[in-house]
Amino acid sequence: MDETSQSARKHQAILDAARSVFLRKGYGGASMDEVAAQAAVSKQTVYKHFADKRRLFEAIITNDISATESLTHDMVASLSATDDLEHDLRQFARGHIDEVTQPHLIQLRRIIIAEADRFPDLAKSWFANGPERAHATLAAQFQELERRGLLTVPDPVLAAQHFNWLVLSIPLNKAMFHPDHKTPRRELNHYADEAVRIFLAAYAAEPNT
Repeated sequence: MDETSQSARKHQAILDAARSVFLRKGYGGASMDEVAAQAAVSKQTVYKHFADKRRLFEAIITNDISATESLTHDMVASLSATDDLEHDLRQFARGHIDEVTQPHLIQLRRIIIAEADRFPDLAKSWFANGPERAHATLAAQFQELERRGLLTVPDPVLAAQHFNWLVLSIPLNKAMFHPDHKTPRRELNHYADEAVRIFLAAYAAEPNT
């Protein structure tokens, strides 16, 4: 293994170990010693890759923002070409709940909220590159669906926000405040399907007569 590959492997091992430590202990309880031990590298190696705990924490959050954004974009991108809007919105809603309520993302959300005063720029970045960007992407799909005569969305961004919180508000709040509770699949699907039903009752275009 060449030096560059070995360095990249260690870099990823440190990130993976640090994520695990931060999720278990929060920012205040995490230590660089524990990260080094879990990554099976020296403490000096951790500091070579990340100058301090703050920068390591920021790198983890930034990476997870990018990964989540990519998954959300992929799920939304095909909506405007749908041949069955209700079905495809349900599929998207079900997938969206699965993605946003992943345990590590719920834990990260709790940590970011708890550390928002210490890391205001990071909290703003999470919001801008997570919810806000997802709303903008979904709004663009809704505009195209309106052009096709399937939706009526006078304010596409607001419609996207309505849809997002119809889908997520109940399961996300449960997950945030009940860390040991696992919502059954049938219940999650029910939230998703009902969100789509209510959304279409408000925003579906009137059929031509």
